[in-house]
Amino acid sequence: MAILFSRHRTVVIHLTVWLILFTLPHLFFDSRNTQPGFFPVSWFVITNLYNAGIFYLNAFVLLPKLLNTKKWWLYLIAVTAILFISYYLKLWLTQIFYSNVQLDVWAYRILFFPVIPFLIASIIYKLIVNKIAHDKKQKEIMAEQLSIKLKFLRSQISPHFIFNVLTNLVSLARKQSKQLEPALMMLSDLMRYMLYESDEKKVSLANEIEYLKSYISLQQLRFGDDIKIDLDINLSQEILQQKIEPMLLIPFVENAFKHGTGADDPFISIQLFFNDNGLVLDVKNKFIEDDNSKDNNSGIGLENVQSRLMLLYPQKHQLTVNRENNIFHVHLNLPLSV
Repeated sequence: MAILFSRHRTVVIHLTVWLILFTLPHLFFDSRNTQPGFFPVSWFVITNLYNAGIFYLNAFVLLPKLLNTKKWWLYLIAVTAILFISYYLKLWLTQIFYSNVQLDVWAYRILFFPVIPFLIASIIYKLIVNKIAHDKKQKEIMAEQLSIKLKFLRSQISPHFIFNVLTNLVSLARKQSKQLEPALMMLSDLMRYMLYESDEKKVSLANEIEYLKSYISLQQLRFGDDIKIDLDINLSQEILQQKIEPMLLIPFVENAFKHGTGADDPFISIQLFFNDNGLVLDVKNKFIEDDNSKDNNSGIGLENVQSRLMLLYPQKHQLTVNRENNIFHVHLNLPLSV
């Protein structure tokens, strides 16, 4: 539909330009003037039809076939031939059908030179069209590359997340905790979300938050009262219906649990609300400086989500990460529309 609209718009522009061009002789010359030696309006109309043909011949045949294929010498020969053929053809037309026209120096100039602006205009037109097509192609390539990169990043986040959840379940199994069964049920729900919804380009914010809550519940089953978890979600129903990229928020929360459970008096604070700038996720947790107890993969999810944000919200999102007084603080602002 968009291609069809673009073609119609192009046709309308061309018709408008040619209509203006063919109207000009009627504005500057009196068609009732039969004075000998004067080019009549009909002569300009006929020759402009010819010049229009030269415009499209040069733009769509000579330039693509000769100049763009580096056969510039053939192109020069073709243009020279056009100039002389145009001159003698218009001269013949004038002598046969407009014999009253006085062929003086100015008349010969009118016979020869008008075709040149049409040739130049066709070159400029083709350069502009080629530039637009090239830019469009580059944007399509960049969009495809962006899509591939996003799919790759998301494919990395999912296994990393499952790895951490399974680590939690192993911990519950070792304790022979009665909470293992409900934890497995929650994991089932999480897997269902990841398999059937995370492949979508966007999901509702409500679904993403339910996914987030399930993950936090799994962590609460694991740690119980050993860690203080403060979850504050303050969003209206209207906001919850907005769309967001799947698994975009979880890495920040996951990172808080990954690094915030080994400190003295550990706590994790998670706030999710909406303000004038968009959706805000604020996560705080205690951490231990130079903690080498975590595996080398602990930063995969956080690094990938930062890359996703730069690709999805270039110069639109705001992400600040602070480490001060053993407090790790992440503040994310996403420009969701309401």
